Amino acid sequence: MQLTKAGLQDRAAWEAAGYKLPQFDREKVTANTKENPFWVHFGGGNLFRAFQANVMQNILNAGLMDRGIVVAEGFDYEIVEKMNHPHDDYHILVTLKASGNVEKTVVGSVVESLALDSNNDVDYNRLKEIFTKDSLQMGSFTITEKGYNLWMPDGSYAPAVAADMEAGPEKPNSYIGKVASLLYARYQAGAKPISMVSMDNCSHNGDKLYAAISAFSKEWCKRGLADAGFEAYIDDKNKVAFPWSMIDKITPRPDASIVEMLGKDNIDGLETVKTTMGSFVAPFVNAEECEYLVIENAFPNGCPTELAKGGIIFTERETVDKVEKMKVCTCLNPLHTTLAVFGCILGYDLLSKEMQNPVLRKLVEGVGYKEGLPVVVNPGIMDPNEFINAVVNVRIPNPFMPDAPQRIATDTSQKLAIRFGETIKAYAASDELNVADLKLIPLVFAGWLRYLMAVDDNGNAFELSADPMLPEVCPVVADVKLGEACDVKATLKDILGNKKIWGVDLHEVGMADLVCQYFEEMIAGPGAVAKTLEKYV
Repeated sequence: MQLTKAGLQDRAAWEAAGYKLPQFDREKVTANTKENPFWVHFGGGNLFRAFQANVMQNILNAGLMDRGIVVAEGFDYEIVEKMNHPHDDYHILVTLKASGNVEKTVVGSVVESLALDSNNDVDYNRLKEIFTKDSLQMGSFTITEKGYNLWMPDGSYAPAVAADMEAGPEKPNSYIGKVASLLYARYQAGAKPISMVSMDNCSHNGDKLYAAISAFSKEWCKRGLADAGFEAYIDDKNKVAFPWSMIDKITPRPDASIVEMLGKDNIDGLETVKTTMGSFVAPFVNAEECEYLVIENAFPNGCPTELAKGGIIFTERETVDKVEKMKVCTCLNPLHTTLAVFGCILGYDLLSKEMQNPVLRKLVEGVGYKEGLPVVVNPGIMDPNEFINAVVNVRIPNPFMPDAPQRIATDTSQKLAIRFGETIKAYAASDELNVADLKLIPLVFAGWLRYLMAVDDNGNAFELSADPMLPEVCPVVADVKLGEACDVKATLKDILGNKKIWGVDLHEVGMADLVCQYFEEMIAGPGAVAKTLEKYV
């Protein structure tokens, strides 16, 4: 079977193999979309294909809308060239359920795919045409947090960005420069309203997108390269809105086991392609079943409220912020980091396997339910207890989700302050709670310091995950040896006072001594980490 328009004509064969197929007239939807597009999405990667595209498919299947999505890829054009076009913009979503069931869906809601490439005149001009349409309500993004960064570490613009600032909106090459040029086309067509919605997994993502696009509008206007009114257009929330959003869905790289599974259905051309830009793409995407997308209702050209029927929640900015804090500070991310730290030390390669260890499971539950929930920010639109239930009982234990502690351990020094420090601050500020009651968060802190030794619990060396602070923090424990006596308090004194890492001074909040105690027990010899966890969890 071929994943193409022609190949899908034999619906009976696909359905017999267990695939859910589009239940709408795709040709009609395509024609409607090309004439009156309402949604352009930037970033045609796995998250978009597993989540937003499937939401749109469900909406179309239900007959609630008659237009689909236009996708634009502005970083890795090969995704469009090697995956979208050969498969007529269809892809397969494989939903990996914790129950062991697998759901296979052919998604056809993307009806046009274009390269956001100023050197590709056909595609670029088509995108400019779309951006002049009255019907366009939103441009959305899954380009990762890095995609919004225009600046070098010293505060200067990156070379490609600087070149675009000087050249103007005609043929920019940087990602945000190209997006800004599309908005300039919309401004020139009558300053038409639009919402630019970052759906990337980062806090206050709309502000990051606004800052990047605003930098271009200001520079181009200052240099006389754009009409003077363009800057005001970008800054006018009644014209161009940049809502906040919170997204949560795990979409790992295409997995070889899925290729094998789908291959048994006699589907041709399933091989994963690694593009020259390093993207791993396939005609399918594998993902967990749980998903959350909460968007601030800021849509000056009308909110596509029909999407709410597909599970997207539209709400106030304050609520989006509360959902984000609930996820990042208490109900999900701290649990991931806990498993990442100890998973690396104890030799695990999957988070799901860690959850089969009763001590690690109890630790995660304690960090979430016992220490996190008392200070959780309740967003009102979803119950924190139910959210954490799904994390602990469905999401992390899912054996089909190939998520490794080594991946999650990346950049841990950048995560501890927000994932645990905010909880400590909340306890310190409370009249009813006491920081001294926190016993498991300091255990995680001690675990991370033990992790920095790059020696597992058996005494074997392992490679630390990438982290910008490794050159600064690794020397702290460089002289600590497994099984040898050490003045722990003196060794850890300075790092435990580093607010940049923990979000607080652990000495000031009275947590330093406990971290030192745990660390001392964890370095007693081989097996000491496991023994320490069993003792205190």
